Amino acid sequence: VVYEQEGVFIHSSCGKNDDQDSLISGVLRVIEKENEVIVDWRPLDDTLDTSNILCAGKDSSSVVEWTQTPKDKCSRGADRPSSYEAEWDMVTTVSFKKKPHSNGDVTSHANGESKWSFLFSLTDLKSIKQNKESMGWSYLVFCLKDDVKLPALHFHHGDSKLLIKCLEKHVVLNESPQDKRILLVNSQNKSLSQSFENLFDEPSYGLLQKLKKDPYTVTMGRFSKVTNYIFDSFRLSDTSTQRRPPSEMADFLNDAIPGLKIFFEEPGFEVITRIDLGKQPEVSRREPVSTEEWANNMDSEGRILNVDYIKRLIFKGGLCHTLRKEAWKFLLGYFPWHSTKEERANLQKRKTDEYFRMKLQWKSVSEEQEKRNSRLRDYRSLIEKDVNRTDRTNKFYEGEDNPGLILLHDILMTYCMYDFDLGYVQGMSDLLSPVLYVMENEVDAFWCFVSYMDQMHQNFEEQMQGMKTQLIQLSTLLRLLDSGFCSYLESQDSGYLYFCFRWLLIRFKREFSFQDILRLWEVMWTELPCQNFHLLLCCAILESEKQQIMDKHYGFNEILKHINELSMKIDVEYILCKAEAISMQMMNCKELPQAVSEILGIESSLVTPDSDTGEDESGAVLSCPTSLYQSISTPVIAANGTRDSTEQMSET
Repeated sequence: VVYEQEGVFIHSSCGKNDDQDSLISGVLRVIEKENEVIVDWRPLDDTLDTSNILCAGKDSSSVVEWTQTPKDKCSRGADRPSSYEAEWDMVTTVSFKKKPHSNGDVTSHANGESKWSFLFSLTDLKSIKQNKESMGWSYLVFCLKDDVKLPALHFHHGDSKLLIKCLEKHVVLNESPQDKRILLVNSQNKSLSQSFENLFDEPSYGLLQKLKKDPYTVTMGRFSKVTNYIFDSFRLSDTSTQRRPPSEMADFLNDAIPGLKIFFEEPGFEVITRIDLGKQPEVSRREPVSTEEWANNMDSEGRILNVDYIKRLIFKGGLCHTLRKEAWKFLLGYFPWHSTKEERANLQKRKTDEYFRMKLQWKSVSEEQEKRNSRLRDYRSLIEKDVNRTDRTNKFYEGEDNPGLILLHDILMTYCMYDFDLGYVQGMSDLLSPVLYVMENEVDAFWCFVSYMDQMHQNFEEQMQGMKTQLIQLSTLLRLLDSGFCSYLESQDSGYLYFCFRWLLIRFKREFSFQDILRLWEVMWTELPCQNFHLLLCCAILESEKQQIMDKHYGFNEILKHINELSMKIDVEYILCKAEAISMQMMNCKELPQAVSEILGIESSLVTPDSDTGEDESGAVLSCPTSLYQSISTPVIAANGTRDSTEQMSET
């Protein structure tokens, strides 16, 4: 029990007299039960078990059933105070049907009236109406998602604010723009995917409020425009309510992800700041893996002979485009690395049958059925909206009635059947688009996308735990790499690294050109040279921009604007070289902090003074990235981004 309040009344009469029978005193509780939070109200004399409680759970077959009782009806009298609300009338004109005992009896009061007890899960709550009676006490009305309104609860002996404060720990409550008395429950899955339209019709303060309440939508919805808008709006000679200091705006952004706190003063961080990582080593890259190299590493039955070797080749140079259709299936886990050609053919046949069974599920839903399935309607609406604006400049998706768009739509709808709990969240179309482009096959693209979403799932979950974790891990790595830069970002209210949110959410999809993303993703999918290599890519980009940010004394607004304007201007090969150099720098560190070791997935004890040999005491190649470069042909792309003439080729 996380909240309990006695003296919470239901008014069961018209309110024309004050006799005791017109009030039902009860206890209101908020209860945490496993993964669910329950709001429970029952009369003080209610000693029955929960089978008698009026249920309003989403899985209940008998959600609140209201029956109008003629004898209870009363007209609204002319002498009634104007403060009386419809909620008062509702309670007097309806009675409840209770869930029966197992023996079929319904327990009633001595006067024949059914008990008023009710409970519901917070997942079923739609809104809360709060108001004050003329006599001084406050009352609340809970409205559920199926538009059932529960009886008004009157707080005669206490304020309802404590209850609201308790509920806000579990759900996001936003004031209704139409009625300030109504608090709307912000359902994350819906809010994460709302349209970005009409956002720019507000002053900057209102915009930042939305940024705080709904970071996914703002981040995904042309975030660079948002930052430009903020940047410009601060300079407008507008009213004081619209011009807020950057530090205050930073506070809003800092709270945008509930529960995200990046503390630099925790034990251990001071130690990290004193560690000298040494100079970053020179790193170069090689040509993409060719079809000949791939074929030479496969036996007569189609098995990959040396998985580690082929992964190292891909990490160092990527793949030529003609190989991607086959190799990506291995990299994403759709095909097992040690499978034969025949085993893969059988797998594809089974997966084809499974895919079309799921596709048939949503294809066969009639219009009448869909009218009664709001979640499916919402998913379909969001998918249709996002598909029509995903990579439309790419020839594979451009134009009207493009078959690529139809496949994009159908795969995302089928994924909703595969994982209905997650369904569709804005940003998923960005992850699918390159996969479908490479596969050119609906079934293969779907199962590769499923495998990719297994990696990315936490990014899109309601609690955003994956995003919180990654931002905190990134701050830890950046602190080790350059504590001075971190301190500067902190001094400019940018230490929360919120500007990296979009990078992490969809793995840089909107930061690089389409062809560069194909290269970047296949390198990351090798899972080399360490865990969380994508965080080192973030570090590489930030370190590349550090000089300009600090030399020009960029503040909060300028940093936000500058980082988001990097989109489509980053050299992918240079950043891959730099991120790899950072990984070597950290792995060769003799005193690597435990927190960093865990993030990168390396054992601190294995990082020895001989780390440049790439071996621990047993000879196992575990901790040093130099092992990646053995048996690999001469690199052709240097760390400074220059290329040999052999690399002057275009990808098709």
